[in-house]
Amino acid sequence: MIKTLRNLAALALLLAQSVMAAELNIEITQGVDNPIPIAVVPFSWEGANALSEDVAAIVAADLQQVGEFRALPRGNMLSMPDEAAEVFFRDWRILAQDYVLVGKISHSPGSQLVQVQYEFFDVAREQKLVGEVLTGSMSQLRDIGHEISNVVYEQVTGIRGAFSTEILYVSAEFMSPELTYYRIEKSDYDGRRSQVLVESQEPLMSPTWSPDGSQVAYLSFETNLPRIYIQEIATGQRRQITDFPGINSSPVWSPDGTKLAMVLSKDGSPDVYVMDLMTNQLTRLTDHPRAETEPSWSADSRSVVFTSDRTGQPQIYQVGINGGFPERLTFDCFYCAKGRFLPDGKNLVHVRRDTREDNSYSIAIFNIETQRLITLTDTSLDESPSVAPNGSMIMFATKVNGKGVLDAVSIDGRVKFRLPSAQGDVREPSWSPFLN
Repeated sequence: MIKTLRNLAALALLLAQSVMAAELNIEITQGVDNPIPIAVVPFSWEGANALSEDVAAIVAADLQQVGEFRALPRGNMLSMPDEAAEVFFRDWRILAQDYVLVGKISHSPGSQLVQVQYEFFDVAREQKLVGEVLTGSMSQLRDIGHEISNVVYEQVTGIRGAFSTEILYVSAEFMSPELTYYRIEKSDYDGRRSQVLVESQEPLMSPTWSPDGSQVAYLSFETNLPRIYIQEIATGQRRQITDFPGINSSPVWSPDGTKLAMVLSKDGSPDVYVMDLMTNQLTRLTDHPRAETEPSWSADSRSVVFTSDRTGQPQIYQVGINGGFPERLTFDCFYCAKGRFLPDGKNLVHVRRDTREDNSYSIAIFNIETQRLITLTDTSLDESPSVAPNGSMIMFATKVNGKGVLDAVSIDGRVKFRLPSAQGDVREPSWSPFLN
């Protein structure tokens, strides 16, 4: 059974909590100029009743939504093969397709499970690239579709697919001047199957994944004071991590899962601290009268990047986990903040404003070794970037017509998609690690 299949009992618990969750739906706003043509043939099914999910449609949507592929409409297909013996490459060359995916779904003998067999072909070379049989329950067909998308994407691009990943985000639903519902929600990467993890009438902020994807840390004002909590996703059990005077904010796990960086003002101005999650021991990393905020980790867990206005304007710095004198990383902007390293540890994703006169805030990538800068967005109110675990996309929050939405952009800026909500604002996305 594929690794991405979820614990059904945990899923049932989360579904019971998700009555008020509103799904996001991807809208492609920009794709590559010459997307790769691919035919995803409808998978055959031997059962009498219709399936709850169309696996081939899920795969086609996944590949198109990242902007690099163009799926052939089913009505244009000359045949509907479901196995290698029925694939005639001449037909697909006539239709100018580079790749073709076929498959079939059948009952697993003597059980309630189904088997999904798929095969993926290079049309020009008339070669089968990959094929396998995946087994799961009817409720897991969407997971199986995402897993097939991962395989196809990696076969073509050489990059591990992130279609089985998930996102956290904060939604805010304004009910009246006196009442707003805040929720931390979890969904598939494409906004589907959203589930409410936490709901409050007081603000919720800064959700972030544990490295194994089993827990979420976040900031809650439920006691009218900002406090940090850690919650088990499967069970809903949670514990309060901080109860210090003043600001308690911006929790983020170290990649090795042993520590939590955060911002505390218990000793005066806001500074960056690291808590050992086994001993609860705190280490203070910064000590400056100006605000030091927005920590994030290096990939090796040996240093923390943070934002400081110690020079009068927000800039990004880096400091080792044992403290010491921070190194300034950004110099060429009026405002640089919310730094996040890509997996290569050299390219820094951040929010920037170039000049005092420029009122726009964009997402950019800055290489700390070569000093090369690439500006990826132009939507002017962009914030809270979060990097996909394969390093191929960046999700961020922005505003469209005064409403908070989530946007995503590829690291080369060529592909963009949007995840608006039909119910309230959405903000502060956090992309999960690989969950298998």
